[in-house]
Amino acid sequence: MLEVRQPTRSAYAIFTRTVCEGMIPAWHDERNLPVVYATELEAQREIADTLMERLQQFLDGEREFEDSISADDFILPVDVWPDGSISTEEGLIFGRRS
Repeated sequence: MLEVRQPTRSAYAIFTRTVCEGMIPAWHDERNLPVVYATELEAQREIADTLMERLQQFLDGEREFEDSISADDFILPVDVWPDGSISTEEGLIFGRRS
């Protein structure tokens, strides 16, 4: 019998676009797997927290203004698979970062 692989849960992930790789997960955990969030609000708060940290670095003279206000990250719903990889609605799969 053929085993059908099923995702373990639905979640949200934060993505960014790069020149070389295109769309990729913005953050990875200690196992080099994409970081996922249980809710869209949780992911939004993570982006907001990062922006606030960058603004504080600007105020402290540690970062240029243009660097502190850019929010190139975006959130997408994903399926999380048993091995920790994620897939988007478009069928893109992201696993362990090498």
